[in-house]
Amino acid sequence: MTISEIQRQKKITVSFEVFPPKTDASLTSTIEVARVLDSLNPDFISVTWGAGGSSAGRTVEISRRIAALGRPALAHLTCVGGTVDSVRSIARDLRDAGVENVLALRGDFPQGDSERRLAPGLEHASDLCAILKEEGFCVGAACYPEGHPECQNRDEDIDNMVKKVEAGADFLVTQMFFDNNMLYSYLYRLQKRGVRLPVHAGIMPITSASQVSRMVRLSNAYIPAKLLTLCDKFSGNPAAMRQAGVAYATDQIIDLIGNGASGIHLYTMNKPEVTRDIIRNVDAIIGAVNASR
Repeated sequence: MTISEIQRQKKITVSFEVFPPKTDASLTSTIEVARVLDSLNPDFISVTWGAGGSSAGRTVEISRRIAALGRPALAHLTCVGGTVDSVRSIARDLRDAGVENVLALRGDFPQGDSERRLAPGLEHASDLCAILKEEGFCVGAACYPEGHPECQNRDEDIDNMVKKVEAGADFLVTQMFFDNNMLYSYLYRLQKRGVRLPVHAGIMPITSASQVSRMVRLSNAYIPAKLLTLCDKFSGNPAAMRQAGVAYATDQIIDLIGNGASGIHLYTMNKPEVTRDIIRNVDAIIGAVNASR
């Protein structure tokens, strides 16, 4: 089933994201994570793509296993490390694996890649959106409530988002954010530009203080004072920090639902037990919203 079809049936969707292992030796454990997440009954599960296409085969295989469970899979695919021909080849592999949904990304360059070159016809995520649409996929695109770190300003970021929509994107998935007001402001800017696609809000549960510095380093994310205080207070107590992180993510989700969010996308970090705790906190609320359709 495509994500667009699911969205027509529900007011709000819930989805999870897993990432493939760096080696084939750990593939079995990641597939088990996906199986446990599937038992929580998400609307779909997405599978990330390694920098420079380093996990290509594993992304396809995990997506295939998810689809075999009867759960829609959203496979990530990037421009970095690919060519138009290789992307079309991977698209065929995904189709053969039973995958109908792909998230089109420019992607991260491998560490140490100073040239940062992209193949002709695949310089931007919008190029990939167009190719995947031609291949018959339901296409998702990434969006950035705080602005893409490589864009000069927010107007340029929105311009790039519009190009993805014009190229055929069917829905959007946000980068993680920790202040819901960032998302609400971003959605307003999108609507002013005529972008009204369903947006899946990306939530990252912070269960250790070390995650905060990593999130800032990787995505330049804004960390609200409330979350910083929790991390400072409970950094020396892993159990308390985990519980506080689950509570913070739960509060974010409830606020998003109350303000009409169309989708919640949990970055699970391959920790199904944390995801389970959050879903237990909000499943009745989500069920009530969808029952009122």
